[in-house]
Amino acid sequence: MVQENSINSVVICGATATGKTSLAANVAKKLCSEVISADSMLIYKGFDICTAKPVDAEKLGVRHHLIDVISGKEEFSVSDYESMAGKIADELIEKGKNPVICGGTGFYINSLLFDLSYGNAPKDDKIREKYDKINKKYGSLYLYDLLKKADPVTAGKLHPNDVKRVIRALEIFESTGKKKSDINDGEKIKRPYKAYAVDFEREVLYKRIDERVEIMFEKGLVNEVASLLNGGITFEDQSMQGIGYKEFYGYFNGAESLDQVKETIKLNTRHYAKRQITFFKRLKGIMWLKPDSTENLADFIIKDLGKSV
Repeated sequence: MVQENSINSVVICGATATGKTSLAANVAKKLCSEVISADSMLIYKGFDICTAKPVDAEKLGVRHHLIDVISGKEEFSVSDYESMAGKIADELIEKGKNPVICGGTGFYINSLLFDLSYGNAPKDDKIREKYDKINKKYGSLYLYDLLKKADPVTAGKLHPNDVKRVIRALEIFESTGKKKSDINDGEKIKRPYKAYAVDFEREVLYKRIDERVEIMFEKGLVNEVASLLNGGITFEDQSMQGIGYKEFYGYFNGAESLDQVKETIKLNTRHYAKRQITFFKRLKGIMWLKPDSTENLADFIIKDLGKSV
């Protein structure tokens, strides 16, 4: 059993196309544990190619959670993720295992590691109801923009579809005149962790991204998107807002060529990778690893964890 206050969770995070999935499977296998995906696209069934969804051989016999959970017609929030992933993580910890949390969706990872409930900050039901009505009338992005104006620091730590916490932050600001980011009771660590990410040189990372996009098209990404659309999924669905899928809107409406779509996906993925790196640089205690073989990196992590687990 993992001792209280010791490290109980392992995080493999970072930018897309850095080998997180393979590394996490290797680490989990060496720890005799399981992987909890922290990827906002892997939860969708049928979205396989552009998400680089791991096949059985890549899982190395390790159980992977929160992959192929819902259909592309369903919506899924950070709160939904926290509820499902948190339960799995705690069950593993209770068994004496160290869950390996793997992905590039920083908001998902933060929801597992930190208490973002805002603790003892005052509550005001009337204000909360007001913002709930605003959300229903104008949508979550409008609500999120309000928070960005009131408290940009907190907004930067929340996903726009994390409506519950966005409203809570607005409620705190309106009822107290203070920003949630100035209140120090909202980011206590829920699950002590050690986090790792592979740090590629920017030019190398961009080349890996471009090569990955080329491979995805060779594997039949166009047919996958067509199949999803034929199955009733539309570009308005949350699932189709992911990079590698939303860019096909112009193609399927006769406005863009496949070459244009491909180049846009490459560009958007590079921009996303840059944002991911910026996000994870703010993660306390993260260790950035120089590129090496997956086996060597996994061995290093296991050795490093030996000092903490």
